[in-house]
Amino acid sequence: MNDSAYRMEKDSLGTLEVPESAWYGIQTQRAIGNFPISGRRPDPDFIRAHVQVKRAAAAANRQPGWLDDRTADAIIAACDRILEGEFLDQFVVDRFQAGAGTSHNMNSNEVIANLANVALGGNKGDYAPVHPNDHVNMGQSTNDTIPTAIRLAALAKLPRLTQAVEHMAAEYARIASEHGDTVKSGRTHLQDAVPTTIGREFAAYAWTLRRCAVRIEKTRDPLCEIGLGGSAVGTGLNTSPGYAGKAASELARLTGENIRPAADLAAQMQSMGDVQSLSSAVRDLALELTRIANDMRLLASGPRTGLGEILLPPVQPGSSIMPGKVNPVMFEMLNQVCFQVMGQDHAIAAMTQAGQLELNVMMPAMGSALFDAMTWLTNAMNAATERNLKGLAVDRGRCQHFLHSSVGLATLLNTRIGYSAAAEVAKESEKSGRPVRDIVAERGLLPAEEFDALVLKAARDGNIG
Repeated sequence: MNDSAYRMEKDSLGTLEVPESAWYGIQTQRAIGNFPISGRRPDPDFIRAHVQVKRAAAAANRQPGWLDDRTADAIIAACDRILEGEFLDQFVVDRFQAGAGTSHNMNSNEVIANLANVALGGNKGDYAPVHPNDHVNMGQSTNDTIPTAIRLAALAKLPRLTQAVEHMAAEYARIASEHGDTVKSGRTHLQDAVPTTIGREFAAYAWTLRRCAVRIEKTRDPLCEIGLGGSAVGTGLNTSPGYAGKAASELARLTGENIRPAADLAAQMQSMGDVQSLSSAVRDLALELTRIANDMRLLASGPRTGLGEILLPPVQPGSSIMPGKVNPVMFEMLNQVCFQVMGQDHAIAAMTQAGQLELNVMMPAMGSALFDAMTWLTNAMNAATERNLKGLAVDRGRCQHFLHSSVGLATLLNTRIGYSAAAEVAKESEKSGRPVRDIVAERGLLPAEEFDALVLKAARDGNIG
């Protein structure tokens, strides 16, 4: 071992070697050794959110008897460097770590303290004049900084997720507009039903997705109510005068969100219900996306032996053994992501109810699960939209073929000749394989052209009267 590559640091448990190149310190180093679990480092939005909390705290603590200007300026400058993208690789604690996130909190405290001290002419690991606990963590606790950072990180991800939803919805709406008169057979119970249009079918997908985005957006305001300033158990122990309000105002300025202290700081430490509400809304989106992705795969099935009513752009060969095979891989991927998101929500629900007394110690894994769900779904939707929806084509001939092969068209005759007589037409069509259109014309019930007009009217507005 090269001794010059390490420095010795000391904490309440003793001494430990820390890599000389590291901007973190001994408590982070202990966590690296304690938690070799997933191999995954913190979510970047979460790192930034927690640093924003530290910056806001320094600004709020800059007052007589608390944090002097020199120290506050050094902490704020260190935070700004991180927020600009430097030193993100110094946040190294595994996502599965000490309950509540103490290890990540100290990782932030140590990195910021070391940056501040070096800027002031000191050395890494000496923690003078800026100390990780006494100055960077002044008036704070893991118990109020971590849940606040989780909420801020979720708020940072929300616009990206809702933009991805709107992006996909807009493509479905575009296809619907272009195919408002493309009549096709509807299907219920996966059986032939009355006619509809590609336009109506795809417009419904767009409407549903936009409704999901509205539901997700409604979780934003509760997330803005933070418990920062509650300190260890919500009492505000060791906080400077007016700290909670000042820190919240600074976070509102930094994030552009309506950040404000919760009416009950202890409650925001005990309960992660607003995080669960967002997770539930994201899960509901995943449920709808799963259904829609399944429809895309069904409608594109074939090309010869399936429905084949839509054609998805080929993005890669579909088989290592069957030449020429192309699969609906983007919607298969979207299905997989949606199933994983549902699993993340289940884990979040379990962890939400696992809080005890003054604290929910499951926050690190809870935050990680939420961040993954939001990021994965955002990326998956954008990929499916760009790689498949934008190049989707409709096979009008295939739609027409199935439409006129469907015995469901006999339903249009109910108001003209009655259910029983229409059933006879349907039976003959099913038995002979001849289109309902031809049988209707042959029996003199309706001319073929009038029947076609009836089909189009029924498909477009559902009213054939």
